[in-house]
Amino acid sequence: MRLVGLISGSGTTLQNLIDRTRDGRLAATLAGVVSSRGDVVGVERARAAGIPVRVVERIPSETFSDRVFAAVRSFSPDLVCLAGWLHLIRIPADFRLRVLNIHPSLLPAFGGKGMYGRRVHEAVLNYGAKVSGCTVHFADDTYDTGPVVVQTAVPVLDEDTPETLAARVFAAECEAYPEAIRRVGEGRVTVVGRRVTLRG
Repeated sequence: MRLVGLISGSGTTLQNLIDRTRDGRLAATLAGVVSSRGDVVGVERARAAGIPVRVVERIPSETFSDRVFAAVRSFSPDLVCLAGWLHLIRIPADFRLRVLNIHPSLLPAFGGKGMYGRRVHEAVLNYGAKVSGCTVHFADDTYDTGPVVVQTAVPVLDEDTPETLAARVFAAECEAYPEAIRRVGEGRVTVVGRRVTLRG
């Protein structure tokens, strides 16, 4: 299975996928990376791993989605993995249900525009939630609303800070994202409306 990662920042999620594809825990190949910025650590991570990178800056924004997917198509992927990608993009017809995203909460809670990274964990703590976690879902044309493939819950502890909660959620993400990719890659996922079912 050929994967393309889309990044906008440090690439910690990308590094998890790199490590797991390299050591055999995930039966896939990272064929390429598309970044919305050329000056981020994620680009360095990809290049250090020998993965080709295309940089597609968000200027002008009207053509951004088209340019992103032109870069994606150049790698001939089976699946696209948003890995710290911070921009809303329009998913073209040939990539419907072929783009996964991971979000650091149990959607639909604490999702939507502007909800990423530390902001999510701060919101969870400020709300007083007792459980958080991560969600892997198919990306659609809005923020954090596509059909859910995998969710993993983690406890919110009384002494948590945004940093300690983020670390616990990220550990869950490191398992949940490869599992979702595996399920989709094995052809075991069926989507009817918003419901995702697993065959076999």
